[in-house]
Amino acid sequence: MLQNREIIETIDMIRREHLDIRTLTMGISLFDCVSDDTKVTSRRVYDKIVEYANDIPKVADKLSSEYGIPIVNKRVAVTPVSLLGGGKLDYQKIALALDNAAKEIGIDFIGGYTALVHKGMTEYEKDFLMSIPYVLRDTSRLCSSVNVGTSKAGINMDAVRLMGEVIKKTSELTADKGSVGCAKLVVFCNAVEDNPFMAGAFHGIGEADKVINVGVSGPGVVHNAIKDMDGATLDEIAESIKKTAFKITRSGELIAKRAAEMLGAKFGIVDLSLAPTAEVGDSVAHILEAMGLEQVGGCGTTAALALLNDAVKKGGLMASSSVGGLSGAFIPVSEDIGMINAAENGNLTINKLEAMTAVCSVGLDMIAIPGDTPASVISALIADEAAIGMVNSKTTAVRLIPAVGRKAGDVLEFGGLLGSGPVMPVRAGSPEVFINRGGRIPAPIQALKN
Repeated sequence: MLQNREIIETIDMIRREHLDIRTLTMGISLFDCVSDDTKVTSRRVYDKIVEYANDIPKVADKLSSEYGIPIVNKRVAVTPVSLLGGGKLDYQKIALALDNAAKEIGIDFIGGYTALVHKGMTEYEKDFLMSIPYVLRDTSRLCSSVNVGTSKAGINMDAVRLMGEVIKKTSELTADKGSVGCAKLVVFCNAVEDNPFMAGAFHGIGEADKVINVGVSGPGVVHNAIKDMDGATLDEIAESIKKTAFKITRSGELIAKRAAEMLGAKFGIVDLSLAPTAEVGDSVAHILEAMGLEQVGGCGTTAALALLNDAVKKGGLMASSSVGGLSGAFIPVSEDIGMINAAENGNLTINKLEAMTAVCSVGLDMIAIPGDTPASVISALIADEAAIGMVNSKTTAVRLIPAVGRKAGDVLEFGGLLGSGPVMPVRAGSPEVFINRGGRIPAPIQALKN
């Protein structure tokens, strides 16, 4: 249990180093809401979310006041909607019920307009995927995710091809809002069931009826811990990061358990992810540069990121037996001031980001690309990321924003937590024939573990 001394020790982290609970997320099972009628199901979905999650903002505010730790976002994740009703329901109407429930209880995002199609798809699941652009156009708080591969099943390339088209269509349908619909859509390999972060959060089928997961973020805290370690060896830097991650995780677990108790839910996990913002002092890129890189994106970046990610996970695991989600370092370009600067200077490219995703927590995240990028190229980027995740038995993801009417070098503004970022060039060369072959990339040999 966290002691008062340790709580006091976090005060400087909060005041000066941007420590916060980035998200308090309630996972809710919707299986008991299903009926043969879309209208009945939608009403049950709305009612259950409002009943279970109505007090989340109030509880978050109370805990923030009690412990002095900001809780930035309040969210809900639900059972993957594509699993409800076996294709007999109008999922777009259920999406509206989810969005309306989120507005009613006053949370910022609700996740779970999700499909798990890593090995194959039914006809209705194909239709579900093609509904995503329209759902993201017509809702404001709903997030969507699709899992297209796993280390055990391989990569469903038919789903990968469709998702390139879905992302393009989402961009076009939300072009009047900076193609922001794409910022609420993520494509996974090896998606996890207890991730509290958006846009990829959903409530896994093996979870309890009502669960609280929290995501703790502290890039500024980690940066402050190592920025003055001149002359230190890399293993000494790793040790400092581990100790810092330990303190952050203990704080997060305390908040999560208290929130679960107050909301009548099970405590799930603490996701210790270094999720940056565009604010100065809250950057993963600046942590890597504090290790000795001149600028992120240059030679040595992948090695430095591997050290950071590993040390964060080890520190978290020492602090809690309930570390889960993604837990590590995020590298979203538009949300990290150091990444933004490196991309604008041309030092950070999509190719380098892809290499970095082999050792980070997620993948190609919040990257704006030219609006005329073909769907087949987007699909190929998804396939590359999924291959990294599949072979390395880790979660990888893609959240790309084809910026309609924009070209490489332009700046795309999202505002708020999503930040802004330069439109990054994509290498020439068409993968269309490869993508259109479809089928499945078989699982690697290490999948045969039984």
